Amino acid sequence: MIARKTIAAPVFPAETLERMTALYPAQAGLLHHHLPDHPLLSLEALALLAESLPAGQVEFNPGDVPIGIRPEDVPSNGLSIGQTIRTIDTNRSWAVLKNIESEAAYRTLLMDLLAELKPVVEPRTGAMLTPQGFIFVSSPGSITPFHFDPEHNILLQLKGTKVMNVWPAGDERFAHRREHERYHTGGHRNLPWRDEYHDAAQQVPLAPGDAVLMPVMAPHFVTNGDTPSISLSITWRSEWSYRESEAHAANAALRRMGLDPAMPPRWPSYAWAKTIGWRIVRRFNKG
Repeated sequence: MIARKTIAAPVFPAETLERMTALYPAQAGLLHHHLPDHPLLSLEALALLAESLPAGQVEFNPGDVPIGIRPEDVPSNGLSIGQTIRTIDTNRSWAVLKNIESEAAYRTLLMDLLAELKPVVEPRTGAMLTPQGFIFVSSPGSITPFHFDPEHNILLQLKGTKVMNVWPAGDERFAHRREHERYHTGGHRNLPWRDEYHDAAQQVPLAPGDAVLMPVMAPHFVTNGDTPSISLSITWRSEWSYRESEAHAANAALRRMGLDPAMPPRWPSYAWAKTIGWRIVRRFNKG
């Protein structure tokens, strides 16, 4: 594995931390970073990393897919993960390397970046739990389909350009409570898409040096620019995000009993009964 290059100066400028203070944790928005060219993030280093990761930590497929494609309809691109990354400029594909913190050098990079954010994050949502890193490598014009994710997330654009199209988290017009329940009980992250959603999108264009703050479970899709793209996503969970997941899972159980539970509140400090109840049920089932 390539040795980590020391980052001599802060990656997130003071202006970005101030902007994040205004946005976090509920709103998406444009940020900036000063992450320099890094040997761990070159195309060849990423191809080598991808080839060393377990199959469950890589995902890759054609990038010219519909915004709302169902997971079961996504075709193979006919390449290996190493081939996909090394020929990303011409193969019209999309790849993600998951949980890069499983490799020591990448975990060091991830933790260095998250440490800069702690003064903003921890007063609002508490300890930064379960730190994870994801790297996205995309061909020109590729699409990442409409979906949501359970983590607090900042995506740093390193190479190329893209546009993040984001919708408000917790708004049932774009992701119904049943979609949350399905996801939090083992379903896929992709969401049903309707063309009329376009007009309500918050569009965040990204170029190298830009970043975007993504709220927990905010529906979004990504369109790549006309050159290959590399992005680094640094994520963490909070007690809040875990309680929200548990409230949706508890609602799914109630729905199976024939009830129609309401969408949990966006700040699950008001959903203690459901989340504690769900934790007790899980412990009982494991026992």
